[in-house]
Amino acid sequence: MSSIENHPEKNIIRAQLRQNVVLKGMSQAETAELEPFLSVVDYQKGDSLLHQGVHDMEQYFILQGILKRVVSDQDAKEMILRFADEQDMETSYAAWRLKTPTPYSIVCVTKVRVAKLSMPQWVLFINDHAEVKEAFEFYVMQLMSEIMAHTITLHLLDAPGRVHRFLRKHADLFDRIPKKEIAAYLNLSAETLSRLKQSGKI
Repeated sequence: MSSIENHPEKNIIRAQLRQNVVLKGMSQAETAELEPFLSVVDYQKGDSLLHQGVHDMEQYFILQGILKRVVSDQDAKEMILRFADEQDMETSYAAWRLKTPTPYSIVCVTKVRVAKLSMPQWVLFINDHAEVKEAFEFYVMQLMSEIMAHTITLHLLDAPGRVHRFLRKHADLFDRIPKKEIAAYLNLSAETLSRLKQSGKI
C-alpha cells in the first residue's frame, strides 16, 4: 500500500485516475483534495478486496486489471454479477447508505491495481462536492440497472443469446477473462461455452 505521492509510478497513476468514469469530470482542485486520501494497492488473481457480509467498506478506482462482483449462498455456490476493468470503479455505496452488510464480494479476476479509500472518507468528500456526488450516484444506479438487466437475461435468453449479448456489451473483455469465469457469469458450463464456440454459434 502506498500513497500516490510516494509511488514510483505516480504520474501514470494520476493519468489513469483522470480517465476514471467517476473522477474524470473533477477539477484540478478537487483532484488535489482527494489524492491524499487515496492508497494504491496491488492484488493478485483470486484476492478478495471486499468480503460479503461485512460493514467495513471501501471505494475502489481500478487502475489495472479486472474485478468481479460475486454473491455466494450458504452452500458456497457463486453468482457473478458484473466485471469491471480499467477506468471503472467498484463500490458498496448502496449498502453503506442503507446501513446494511455488503451483499456481495469483490474479487480479482486478474492481477489488479486499485486506488482506494475508506467509504466514510469517500462519502465525506462527495458530500462536499455536489457535482461529483451526482455523477457518482448516477453511475451507481446505472450499475444496478445493468445487473438487473443481466439477471433477467439469464432467464429470457438461450445460451447462444447470452453469449452474443456479452460479446455485444463487453467485447473488449472476452479475451481477457478466463472462459470459465465468463461461463459462470452467463450461467453456463465451461464445456457448453466451448461447444458453442467450436460449433460456430458464437
